[in-house]
Amino acid sequence: MANITDATINNVFYKARLTASLHNEQLSSREGAAEIMAIDRGRLYRIEKGNTYPYPEEVHLMSDLYRAPELRNYYCREMCPLGCDMPALELEDLDRITVRAMASLRNVAGAKDILIDITADGIITDAEKPALKKVLATLDEISSIAQSLKIWAEKNLE
Repeated sequence: MANITDATINNVFYKARLTASLHNEQLSSREGAAEIMAIDRGRLYRIEKGNTYPYPEEVHLMSDLYRAPELRNYYCREMCPLGCDMPALELEDLDRITVRAMASLRNVAGAKDILIDITADGIITDAEKPALKKVLATLDEISSIAQSLKIWAEKNLE
């Protein structure tokens, strides 16, 4: 295991490849992974060491090959300047996602009523803005839960 530094060990792309190598022995080496993805093994080394960012196409390849859809979210959130405000999605078990969804969906009816009250007259006053921000926060939470469920399904369903 030459060239394994702390930066490499903590790299999300390296970790995903190692996890995937449990099911595909060819992924246990950079050479094997690079060959499958048709990229230079030196480039894969630099990506896993954190010296260079992968191209979006490479992230898609790694995400699909490693069965790690969370890599797309990580890339968009941490590396792409357009996605810096994306919510962080963590891998969770299905039961945890379900509990979060049920808790959040309880708030939807109230958010719906508030949204209707705020927008009924077509004008959003300064007094209504805090309530609208709460509605948006509820919608953001639901969106985050939906994305977590999508990642869980992509990772666990064939």
